[in-house]
Amino acid sequence: MEITAFILIILIASVLQTSTGFGFSILATPFLLLLFEPSEAIQINLILSLIISMALIMKIRKDIDFGILGRFVAGSVMGLPIGMTIFLLIDIDRLKLAVSLIILVLTVMLVLKFRIKQNKKRDLLVGGLSGLFTTSIGMPGPPLLLYFSGTNTEKEKLRGTTLAFFLFIYFVSLVIQMIFVGTNKTIWVSSLWGLPLVFVGLYVGQLLFKWINQRIFRIFTYIILIFTGIYLMIESLGFL
Repeated sequence: MEITAFILIILIASVLQTSTGFGFSILATPFLLLLFEPSEAIQINLILSLIISMALIMKIRKDIDFGILGRFVAGSVMGLPIGMTIFLLIDIDRLKLAVSLIILVLTVMLVLKFRIKQNKKRDLLVGGLSGLFTTSIGMPGPPLLLYFSGTNTEKEKLRGTTLAFFLFIYFVSLVIQMIFVGTNKTIWVSSLWGLPLVFVGLYVGQLLFKWINQRIFRIFTYIILIFTGIYLMIESLGFL
């Protein structure tokens, strides 16, 4: 049963990541936390997400906004150590509950047509939050997704810039996790088993991306965010 669940989680999350640019950690991490210890789930997610970003980066490099990317990276440098400190000191269930509430409130604001203007200071702030989320719960996507949705960013630019940023943030976060938390055989064996599933997801996701228009993309974004927020809340309250 656990093997079947693992296969479905990695395959679906890989398709989502490839077709949207942000879905792997958002979908995979909550479910991987049901199958593995928190540090194991986070590191498996980081390893496979890093592989996806490496596989796609050359194909989508023309869609990257390097100005925003640079500010995201600069902001994340401040957020990464804060997230690691939170992971080591704060109860994981309380952290997931807090994150779920933030995601749900901001998603409701987006659905109600709340919009923000993209600027350099906000780029740095979002990068910092993404870094914090990555080392604490292995999910850098929500801050970027909420920000880009609020600024009505084109789906090509969203996918390209987030994947390029993930290439940096996942690698650095994985190194930080390994230094401060350690790693084990389960993490690397599970990641190895997940590789073929990731490559199948890459192929299917690329096909889907061509058929998703901007409106469907935005609706899909809201559904993913709401699902993630509710799931994290239910899990943090001990119902799963």
